[in-house]
Amino acid sequence: MNLNRNYHWAVLSMMFMITACSAEQQSAAPDAARDDFILFKAGENGYAQCRIPAIAITPKGTILTFCEARKNSKSDWADIDILMRRSTDGGDTWEPAVMLVDGSGDFKANPVSLKQGLAKEGEITVNNPAPVVDEQTGQLHLLHCIEYAQCFYMVSTDEGNTFSEPVEITATFEQFRADYDWKVIATGPGHGIQLENGRLIVPVWMSDGTGGHAHRPSVVSTIFSDDHGKTWERGDIVATTIPEAPNPSETLALQLQDGRVMLNIRNESSRNRRLIAVSPDGATNWTTPEFDEELFEPICMASVIRLSQTPESNKNRILFVNPDSRNAPPNRPGRPNYPRQNITARLSYDEGNTWPVTKVLETGKSGYSDLAVGPDGRIYCFFERSIAGERDTYTATLTVSRFTLEWLTDGQDSLN
Repeated sequence: MNLNRNYHWAVLSMMFMITACSAEQQSAAPDAARDDFILFKAGENGYAQCRIPAIAITPKGTILTFCEARKNSKSDWADIDILMRRSTDGGDTWEPAVMLVDGSGDFKANPVSLKQGLAKEGEITVNNPAPVVDEQTGQLHLLHCIEYAQCFYMVSTDEGNTFSEPVEITATFEQFRADYDWKVIATGPGHGIQLENGRLIVPVWMSDGTGGHAHRPSVVSTIFSDDHGKTWERGDIVATTIPEAPNPSETLALQLQDGRVMLNIRNESSRNRRLIAVSPDGATNWTTPEFDEELFEPICMASVIRLSQTPESNKNRILFVNPDSRNAPPNRPGRPNYPRQNITARLSYDEGNTWPVTKVLETGKSGYSDLAVGPDGRIYCFFERSIAGERDTYTATLTVSRFTLEWLTDGQDSLN
């Protein structure tokens, strides 16, 4: 497909500044070891809503946050751009937002969305930014989808100041056709990972588009690159829609200390628990997905990341974040979906087998999240959040919460 100059220019030069204001600091927690910064607000700068957070931190410490900016509708199939904000001082200040990707170009609406009345002709949706930090080269890789039908890749070699022209990599998804005749594809959302051997891995999900919101039924897999993003290949299908765990979708990856790769998978099971699968290489020979009984699933994106690992650190530590609303009534009686609220961080010392440390980040309405860890060990959670006393909806803001291990554990643990 030929892309027009507008699409190229938007990503090459990041020419459109959305706002000149800095991040708005919410009332921070009483403990100075935590600060909260509002980066995007619904209804500002011509966007009805900003959703689907992704965050990455480069080896030099530059923080990059990405989101979907939805223009005239709150729908996943709305006319959407991808915005980015950067911080070069550990999150103390944030540069103005830039429009990184828009839907200008020779694109057409996905037929499955039109069939279900989810979209309008001429309105193009750009979806699911999935950044991957390359520790070996210092590059920042970024994948995204357009109309849930095409996938593109671009790379920054200068800490996110500029990005390369987008290269279409939908052919990688075409390799799935023999196993699954998809009509909808999606990267992440949230960050991908790099393995110790240099392999880049991005979890993906696909749907035949016949079910609800044209996102169901669905299956989960990964795509990977062994040449620092130059080419991409498909992995094995990890999870499919089955009665016990229907509609596996948004997934995060983590490399375990023994080198294996673990996927933490959203699903719509009536058990309301996250699914876990493990592979020796992040692409093949996946174990049969199993429920993690400690990790509640309200049916929402979650995030997982490594905080530390032996022998470089004194302990293995893994973080997990999602809305833990298990004590709230379900949205509809008899349905597995629960309110998106009470976003909670959990800490594991045994590679995700148990999660003994729990701390609530937001008692109110809160939704999707993505995690990153800075060079100094500070933790950054970029998540959808309400505004107390102002907008009681989890899509009111995208907020970065910055905190330390000491804050998370009430002083019981430290990286030192």
